[in-house]
Amino acid sequence: MDSKDRREQLRIIVLQSDTDAGRRFDKILLMTIFASLFIVVIDSIESVHRDYGQVLNYMEWGFTFIFAVEYALRLYASPTPFKYAISFYGLIDLLAILPGVLMIYYANAQYLMIVRVVRMLRIFRVLKLSPYLKQANYLLSALRGSRQKITVFLLTVSTLVTVFGTLMYVIEGPEHGFSSIPTGIYWAIVTLTTVGFGDIVPKTPLGQVLSSLVMIMGYSIIAVPTGIFTAELSNAMRGTQLLHDCPVCSKDSHEPAAAFCSRCGNALFPKVDRIAVSTSNEHDIST
Repeated sequence: MDSKDRREQLRIIVLQSDTDAGRRFDKILLMTIFASLFIVVIDSIESVHRDYGQVLNYMEWGFTFIFAVEYALRLYASPTPFKYAISFYGLIDLLAILPGVLMIYYANAQYLMIVRVVRMLRIFRVLKLSPYLKQANYLLSALRGSRQKITVFLLTVSTLVTVFGTLMYVIEGPEHGFSSIPTGIYWAIVTLTTVGFGDIVPKTPLGQVLSSLVMIMGYSIIAVPTGIFTAELSNAMRGTQLLHDCPVCSKDSHEPAAAFCSRCGNALFPKVDRIAVSTSNEHDIST
């Protein structure tokens, strides 16, 4: 077997998950990743690290060596090594190796190996769960659609917490724990989000009144991004449905607001959705 055939065989095993050899390789890789994550997690327990830290350290070095060899094999087997290196999985594979190198200079860098958990995303390919990844496109589309609205919302909230934090610094002062404006802003964020750590609390009556106002405002503000995202998610799912072919005549490319097929007249949506579309169209006409 020459080098070209060897490289092709290696490509089938290492890069393809739709062959028996590729699936076996990916399953072994997933078990190795899980084992390395387990080592990192238990090594963070003080008693385990004290008694078995040296052994676990050697094991972590061994996993780093395995992943380094695997990364080199993927680069060698890939028809376009640079394209793989800058791809999502290529960068994640590289990040799985770097903490092992950093361990030479920083002892606690070993805990950065937890980034290997991202490599478990390969389980979607191995177990044929790609339809679940396609459903994630709805979420990504909703996030893109709500980006501008969420940005405006965050800027508004940032302005509010800055104002409230500054006011609380002026009202309470350093003697009550509000030692600076950033500390006041931190308090405003904790209060507005209804987290309420309680490490800094207002003591004066005016400060308590302002605190009550921020709390009440927090309940109304928290629902805003949820509503924005939900509306965009609904639009994204409905927009995808509109792209489907007609279930009767298979005609595609319907108008965005179409409820019935322009060729055969068949309903493009279930009855409930037709009512919603009709209501939406009536609203658009009235406006």
